[in-house]
Amino acid sequence: MSEFLSELDVRLLDSDKIWILDSPLIYRSDLLGMVTVPEGFQSDFASVPRLPIVYTFFGDRAHRESVLHDYLYCKDSIPLATYGQANKVFLEAMTVRGKSLFVRKAMYWGVCIGGFTHYHKKCVGDKL
Repeated sequence: MSEFLSELDVRLLDSDKIWILDSPLIYRSDLLGMVTVPEGFQSDFASVPRLPIVYTFFGDRAHRESVLHDYLYCKDSIPLATYGQANKVFLEAMTVRGKSLFVRKAMYWGVCIGGFTHYHKKCVGDKL
């Protein structure tokens, strides 16, 4: 059964957008197996457009899931995930965490439609 095996332990860097993991984020996926996002990994959480209505519904909704998704988009993640697998694990993780159907489907389709420009563009150790 898919589940997060650790809590999200992050701190804000100097900017208001970049977060760094202070300890590994561990997730067991039915789709990919064990995924460990390493300490020091940087994420901007979900890149939800700051349009008033869009952000009201989808902003600040899926932090753990977004860090996992950002990691799986890296070209050297372990395991290495395809674009489709990374997006499906994002949906799986939101389901596991009890996000509403409305939120998970909209965020899933958002990454399916707009995420390709970010897929395999960075390595795990890259700074944002």
